[in-house]
Amino acid sequence: MNPISRRELAGASGGPAASLRVPSGELAFSSATDLAQLIQRKQISSLELTQYYIQRIEHFDKALNAVVVRDFGRALEAAKSADEALARGHRLGSLHGVPMTIKEAFDVCGLATTWGVPEHRDHLAVNDATVVEQLKAAGAYFMGKTNVPLRLADWQSYNDIYGITNNPWDTQRSPGGSSGGSAAALAAGLTGLEFASDIAGSIRNPSHFCGVYGHKPTYGIVPTLGHNPLGVVSAPDLNVVGPMGRSAEDLQLALDAVAGPDRFRSPAWKLVLPPPRARTLQGLRVAIWPREDFVPASVEISDRVQDIGEILARAGAIVSDQARPEISPRQSHTTYLSLLGSAGLVNLPDDYHRAIQTEAAKLDANDASPLAVVTRARVLDHRSWSDHDEARTNYRLRWRAFFDDWDVVICPISATTAYQHDHRPRLERVLAVDTARTSHYEHYFWVGLATVAYLPSTAFPTGLSRDGLPIGLQIIGPEYGDRTTIEVARLIALELGGFQAPPGFGA
Repeated sequence: MNPISRRELAGASGGPAASLRVPSGELAFSSATDLAQLIQRKQISSLELTQYYIQRIEHFDKALNAVVVRDFGRALEAAKSADEALARGHRLGSLHGVPMTIKEAFDVCGLATTWGVPEHRDHLAVNDATVVEQLKAAGAYFMGKTNVPLRLADWQSYNDIYGITNNPWDTQRSPGGSSGGSAAALAAGLTGLEFASDIAGSIRNPSHFCGVYGHKPTYGIVPTLGHNPLGVVSAPDLNVVGPMGRSAEDLQLALDAVAGPDRFRSPAWKLVLPPPRARTLQGLRVAIWPREDFVPASVEISDRVQDIGEILARAGAIVSDQARPEISPRQSHTTYLSLLGSAGLVNLPDDYHRAIQTEAAKLDANDASPLAVVTRARVLDHRSWSDHDEARTNYRLRWRAFFDDWDVVICPISATTAYQHDHRPRLERVLAVDTARTSHYEHYFWVGLATVAYLPSTAFPTGLSRDGLPIGLQIIGPEYGDRTTIEVARLIALELGGFQAPPGFGA
């Protein structure tokens, strides 16, 4: 496979040879920011870049099964149109000519949207999701869609329609979920940019498992219309949609293209996110949260949080491993699981609801295990839900007070690195965290910290574990502090290094 065409090396305009900003062998792993600049400077055409990524998908995705819905014909036509527009001096926007993929759960007109549900395998979207419209308006276009777990409800990515997606760092391991196809495609250099969703770590967990960047926005700042199960139009509580990429700059570029009011609010208000709190690590106020006594986390991941804190302190940041918001972590986690379990229940069958009611009634009243909390949550009465919502609002206020004194919190995303594929029912799965054996629902604490309080969180890579797997951490910031968490991820990359490609996926 020839990754770079002669025309690319000569410049897209056919003129004298241009000096590429990135070596040809690294083009697949360039940031979307760099790719957009290369296209704008006519050092590569959109068509050549799209053909290049299509070649990579056809070659490398056999081992990964990440890009499961392909739309190469329309992508090539869109690339030609982008090049023709640029030749006329017309630039659509910041992502002009950048080919990308998107999580299967988003509607792209004419493509399947199934959420991995076999009964929906023939469902074709008739409209674009709002963020798809916005990304296209910024000049991007779509080569296809990436794999998800059934109903997006897993930290693995497999279903009976599309099969199993593998982690490019080790194909025997999960790429994470529910945006596992998104993260695998990015890490393997099969796409320029991705867009995904997160309610229980579905952006952050795959970013961590695959070594890429991801951003869970502040709740409500990016429209979710078109990211819905079949027949549903309402947005569930807690759920957000956001970008994934190979650099922090890519996250900001994509977020700028899509952030704003949804169609219900757009007639009345607009979004103006505050600027980053800092443009340098000097004086940045950082709270690190390496571990929490009642939840699992491997020593290696907790130590990595501590290591990042030391790096930031040496760079001039003010770092504390004791600063915490005035919340009970355990009670916050219970509130999160209760709201999570009661979200997204629209249109579920009556038989399912009655079965869960029966299971909840069997639980011991003193059982406060994560599974018991989630089970009860699926059949909460409105009064109980309102109590949890009140608790959540109090957490939001306490986090706001905390961020008067601190700029960001850095903490784990997951208790372990990417784990082996395990397709048993979730209740039968047991995951070893060092010497402890843990269950599925014990692993939502770290992602729930930001989600329950509607806070932004940016996942960033920190390098590899002792066994050669990526370790990602998250940067949590104040509500609407999305630019701050993304900027801190960028600043950390300057000190630590950013994305690195998995072996075996070179040009």
